[in-house]
Amino acid sequence: MKRCPECRRDYYDDTLLYCLEDGTALVQGSVPSPDEPTTAILSGLGVPPLGGSGSAGDEGQTRSFNNTTEQTAIFNTGAAAKPPINLGDSAEKHSFSANRAAKPLAALVLAVLILVGGFFGYKYFAPAKQIESIAVMPFVNESGNADVEYLCDGMTETLISSLSQLANLNVKGRSSVFRYKGKDLDTKTLGKELGVQAVLNGRVIQRGEQLTLSLELLDAVTENVIWSGKYDRKQADVVSLQSEIARDVSNKLKSKLSGADTAKVEKGYTADPDAYRLYLQGRFYWNKRTAEDLKKSIGYFEQAIARDPGYALAYSGLGAVYQVIPGYTSDPPPEVVYPKARTFSLKALEIDPTLAEPHATLAVALHEYEWKHQEAESEFKRAIELDPNYPSSHQWYGNFLLNMGRSKEGVAEMERAIELDPLSPIINSNLAKAYRADHRYDDAIAQYKKTLELMPNFQIAQFHLGNTYILKGMYEEAIDIGRQLMLSANIPQAEVDKRISELRNAYRNSGAKGFWQNVIEHDMEDARNSGRETDPHVLAGDQLRAGNKEEALNSLEKAVALGPAKTQILSLKAEPVWDPLRAEPRFKEILRKIGIPE
Repeated sequence: MKRCPECRRDYYDDTLLYCLEDGTALVQGSVPSPDEPTTAILSGLGVPPLGGSGSAGDEGQTRSFNNTTEQTAIFNTGAAAKPPINLGDSAEKHSFSANRAAKPLAALVLAVLILVGGFFGYKYFAPAKQIESIAVMPFVNESGNADVEYLCDGMTETLISSLSQLANLNVKGRSSVFRYKGKDLDTKTLGKELGVQAVLNGRVIQRGEQLTLSLELLDAVTENVIWSGKYDRKQADVVSLQSEIARDVSNKLKSKLSGADTAKVEKGYTADPDAYRLYLQGRFYWNKRTAEDLKKSIGYFEQAIARDPGYALAYSGLGAVYQVIPGYTSDPPPEVVYPKARTFSLKALEIDPTLAEPHATLAVALHEYEWKHQEAESEFKRAIELDPNYPSSHQWYGNFLLNMGRSKEGVAEMERAIELDPLSPIINSNLAKAYRADHRYDDAIAQYKKTLELMPNFQIAQFHLGNTYILKGMYEEAIDIGRQLMLSANIPQAEVDKRISELRNAYRNSGAKGFWQNVIEHDMEDARNSGRETDPHVLAGDQLRAGNKEEALNSLEKAVALGPAKTQILSLKAEPVWDPLRAEPRFKEILRKIGIPE
């Protein structure tokens, strides 16, 4: 049996380490009440206890200090003490001498007791250390049914979101923990790689309408079980189950939960279990990030809203889908998706203004599509205020700051995003971009390489690594990167070899100017053959590096005239490639037109 020394509640589950009421470390055996007689910690020593009672195994050997009398020997041999014999002065002298000899030994014993008592008092009665960082690992589907996968992923993601509401708790982001999905790693390794104190594992079994969820909270250093729980519910109870789990786990992580904290982690956004499951399916496909899966996610979010028109999270999910679509497909086009991202985010906030995600989504739409940068920054700040643990808010705000020319602030936001989601490829790549904007090219190259260790075929990181090599004048290395990208695009080997040979010869014969002139001629020919126009923003960068400032400015002005739906021109302050134009009046006017301060 274990007992809490604070509230004195008894527990008969020996696997528990902390009190479920107040989080205090449990003690083996009973703890005496204030009304019970005090006992010595160590047997046979007539000294008051210094750190509370011992374990249950020690209780039979302890002796009440109150029973010690003047006739009791300091070291009890087990025999009854004999009354003193009066020997007159000699006896008195002998007693005085013995007392003098015994005092140093008694002092030494007392010192040892203080040290021992202090150790046990600290070990067993000090408040339990509050967990400040946790990784919620992807719940394992043990149902033998792939159709349950969305439920496992969704419940994991929902729990991450709920725990992120707790102040002073660092919850690792979805991107990082889901990189371990399907991998069998020990808790110590996970704790070290993710930088957390605790790891939460979960297993889900669904049999018909019956749902069983088993959870285990582990110390990432010792691998000891801090807490475990099992939940058997009907499918119809999945919404209340999610709130119950969030509350129980939160209580194990923090010794005291305020009423506001409890309300946050238990908050449910719909009472309809079918709407909730449809929402989870929408998130499942949204996270896959392919053009086809994004369209599937839209359908599921719309079905969730049809089931519950007041479901704020479903509107938020729709807004998030439309916001990311331009990065994966041009169908629907930007002029269609950005307004929808704004509309659905505003609807979500109308229902629940405390949601962080729609504020962040709205901020991106205001910045990238409407060029309303002050309003965008207010929305970014509000999103971070509402949920400081949402990695995407820091990532997107970091990109915003880079575009505003505030590179050091941008670096700080990206580093915060990395702290929350250390294994996210896109956030790692964005941190490298922030270093590049701050003219820290070596740091940027090292960070891009780190990103490619996480995801070797991550083409965004490969492309920008090549651009960073060029900023350092490392053209041969950049050409090698270009070759990898062309092969990844399934361009025939012979065509790739021909193109790479042309670029190497142009650079070796005519330097950077010859290299970029070759790029321009090749891109113009491709555009003519395909019947499309070259993006004037991209062309401007090539022209500038070829040494043609006026042509580059002409192309930039053409890009501005096309508007935000047709070009991505907001990085003029973020990208060092534009440094040669900073003092040009025409360049300053272009910045003014797109709303970016000089």
